[in-house]
Amino acid sequence: MPTLPSRHPVTEVPALSSARALEHFSRLLELETDCWDVHASLESGGFVLLDVRSPDLFRRGHVQGAVNLPHARITERALEQYSLETLFVVYCGGPHCNGADRAAIRLATLGRPVKKMIGGITGWIDEGFPFAEEA
Repeated sequence: MPTLPSRHPVTEVPALSSARALEHFSRLLELETDCWDVHASLESGGFVLLDVRSPDLFRRGHVQGAVNLPHARITERALEQYSLETLFVVYCGGPHCNGADRAAIRLATLGRPVKKMIGGITGWIDEGFPFAEEA
C-alpha cells in the first residue's frame, strides 16, 4: 500500500516575509487594542469606550467607565456630544460576537476614529479585570 505524503498544517502555507509580516501586524494595532491596554489606559483617557451590546447586557455587567451605545443606534446624532477627533474603542460580547465589528463600520462610515477591543467583555473577564453592574 502506498504511503500518503505527510502534511504539516503549520508549514503547509509559507509564512510571509518579515517585512510583510511587520506591515500586517503593525496595521492590526491601528485597528485593534486589547483588554490589557484598555485597562491600563482607562484612567488617562484619550478615548471613549463604547459597549455596543444591548442595554440589558450592559446592566448585567460592563467595563467601568464604558458608555452603552448599541451598534444599531450609532448615528451622527448619538455622537454629537463628541468632537470629530474623538477616538472610540468598541467592544461587544467577545470573539463569538460581531457587534464590535458592526459598530466599527458604523463609526468609520461616519468619519470617526475607531479601534476594536479584541476579546470583548469575555476577554475582560478572562483577564480578571473588574466590571460594573447596575441594579
